[in-house]
Amino acid sequence: MTNITLSGKPTRMLTTRLGDDKALQVALRSDSVEKGVRQGAGLLAVIGAAGVLLAAGLGYWVSRTGLAPVARLTATAERIASTRDPRPATRDPRPATRDPRHRIALPPGPPGREDEVTRLATSFNTMLGELEQSVTAQRRLVADASHELRTPLTALRTNAELLARADRLTDAQRDRAAGALARQLREVTGLVNDLIELARDEEPTPLLEEVRIAALAEHTVAAARAHWPGTPFTIHMAPDAAETVQPGVPSRLTRLLTNLLDNAAKFSPEGLPVEVELTASRHAGSGSGSGSGERLELTVRDHGPGITTEDLPYVFDRFYRAETARALPGSGLGLAMARQIARAHGAELTAEQAQGGRGVVPADVRLRAGGLTRRHSSEAAIRSGRCGA
Repeated sequence: MTNITLSGKPTRMLTTRLGDDKALQVALRSDSVEKGVRQGAGLLAVIGAAGVLLAAGLGYWVSRTGLAPVARLTATAERIASTRDPRPATRDPRPATRDPRHRIALPPGPPGREDEVTRLATSFNTMLGELEQSVTAQRRLVADASHELRTPLTALRTNAELLARADRLTDAQRDRAAGALARQLREVTGLVNDLIELARDEEPTPLLEEVRIAALAEHTVAAARAHWPGTPFTIHMAPDAAETVQPGVPSRLTRLLTNLLDNAAKFSPEGLPVEVELTASRHAGSGSGSGSGERLELTVRDHGPGITTEDLPYVFDRFYRAETARALPGSGLGLAMARQIARAHGAELTAEQAQGGRGVVPADVRLRAGGLTRRHSSEAAIRSGRCGA
């Protein structure tokens, strides 16, 4: 390869010898080669820049599309927060709120093939659902408590003001006012204690123990006899149910049965018994083994007027009292508390109208607990009586 000048232009010439004093020479102007190199370099630069811009655009689109659920999750969390979003209003002009009913809208996809972000958003929606239930229950409890406490507190204030003018009252009037004040104090104390018990949903699960249901029932019935001396209580226990043991919290289970017995005694006419029966039976599909597949059923019945069809759906509502119960003492929390305790033990309390006008509240109660060795792996059902505790 030789550099020469041809017609005043830089040229590169290649000479190849063919033999016999012959040669082949090829020449190419250098400026045309350099021009082609420059054009190729420019073209490559343009293509490279376009590729970078295209990759950046595609990357931005993919990131925005892939992280859209995260953006919706963030926006939803900010709307639920207690303060307004400090970022520009163009990002999300909607005001912040404490309402947990918001949910993250997710596009439908094939089940079982969601990505990690979609699963995160789904879990966040589930958490919001639990939060909504908790907030709703809290607001309902506060509203109900404020409504129910207003009347007894007003009566307390009236009697306290009356006693403050004791010098103007006769001895009989003072005694009546003092008795009414003491009675109303007991009612308010009982109502507050019931509200505290109902508010225990958020507490950690207490320590479970192995509870012999028969012994617990006998002890609770004995206490009810002392509390209701005018009401006879009868108790019958089947031999195969007497030694059955269940994991649970004895104090809570005692409270559950006490509420049911108090409710039944309240509606039973004087002299007529409140019946308590504990039985055990096997149910279909149970396996073999000591106590396996057993079903405990604890039934409490009164001989009162019964539950009306209109009252039946509401007997476990907080503060609900049937028309026949409004003249009787009580707050309307007894059966609501009984259902809460039953559910805490894996139970469900339901109501029905018994034959003969007697009120019966049956429960399909399954007491379950992990990490305990049961002498009898059984299912328990509790049945109790009447409404308006």
